[in-house]
Amino acid sequence: MKAVIFDIDGTLIDSVDLHAKAWQEAFAQFKIETKFVDVRNQIGKGGDKLMPTFLTKAQIDDFGKELEEWRGEHYKKNYIHKVRAFHDSHALLAKTKQNGSLLAAGSSAKQDELDHYLKLLGAADMFDVTTSADDVDESKPDPDIFQVALKRLGTNFENTIVVGDTPYDVIAAAKIGLSTVGFLSGGFEEDLLVESGAIKIYDGPSDLLKNFGASPIRNGR
Repeated sequence: MKAVIFDIDGTLIDSVDLHAKAWQEAFAQFKIETKFVDVRNQIGKGGDKLMPTFLTKAQIDDFGKELEEWRGEHYKKNYIHKVRAFHDSHALLAKTKQNGSLLAAGSSAKQDELDHYLKLLGAADMFDVTTSADDVDESKPDPDIFQVALKRLGTNFENTIVVGDTPYDVIAAAKIGLSTVGFLSGGFEEDLLVESGAIKIYDGPSDLLKNFGASPIRNGR
């Protein structure tokens, strides 16, 4: 593999529950009742794909933009400082880099949130390419984020692989021919990731690092 595109939330950092709480509280702020588990199951999508699951088109037209902005500020004020990197995330990135692969971040996060995460991972200078929600019109499970990453990397679907934790990562990647290694660290069931098309499943960064030599992301050159 010439390049590996890493999702960030739920893949390298432990943030899924925090995002779900922020979204649920944002919906409540606008008098929309939701269940935590239902919201959590949508994390991995951008706001443009998540909100239609809970709001009508009329509601989105009326206050969707305001709700999404409220959620963003609420998350940054109350939750982002609680995010932690998964054990061995930095070591996995370093091993992948040492193995000769280009690194890309393919995240549905806003750019300012992604910048925070990369600093948290100690990886601000490790990625050759970063893509965020700010770079695309459509978020996962549309493939736009991965398309931008591929273009910036200068690679193609045959020599690039994705690492992600949600079915939305897997589906988005598959739409442009990319294979995905799935992590269970984001809380999605293994069967769901496999059904979506993940070619190999690991518990998370530590598991992949431990088994790096036999993994699909290993660069055999």
